[in-house]
Amino acid sequence: MELFQKGYYGAPVDEAAVRRHWTEEGYSFGVFTDPPGQEWNDFVHATDEYVAVAQGQVRISVGDQTFVADPGDLVFIPRGVNHSLKTLSAAGSRWLYGYN
Repeated sequence: MELFQKGYYGAPVDEAAVRRHWTEEGYSFGVFTDPPGQEWNDFVHATDEYVAVAQGQVRISVGDQTFVADPGDLVFIPRGVNHSLKTLSAAGSRWLYGYN
């Protein structure tokens, strides 16, 4: 799977549809709402992870690659890979995450 898929879900994002899609693939579903500038740095998980931006803009680093993600974009984070996320938009961000 590609790490970054621009506009995968379209905008505005239908969170219920994302939840259904991820559940069908065996992923959990959660939501973070972050203030401007919020950073989550240097995480590593034992499972694969999906991140989809619902609102705002975030910068996501996965290993040695960095992406700027907007609403509808999907990021795949393979298990065991270091990753970080920062909210770039002045209004904050809302992003969806799921683990398999």
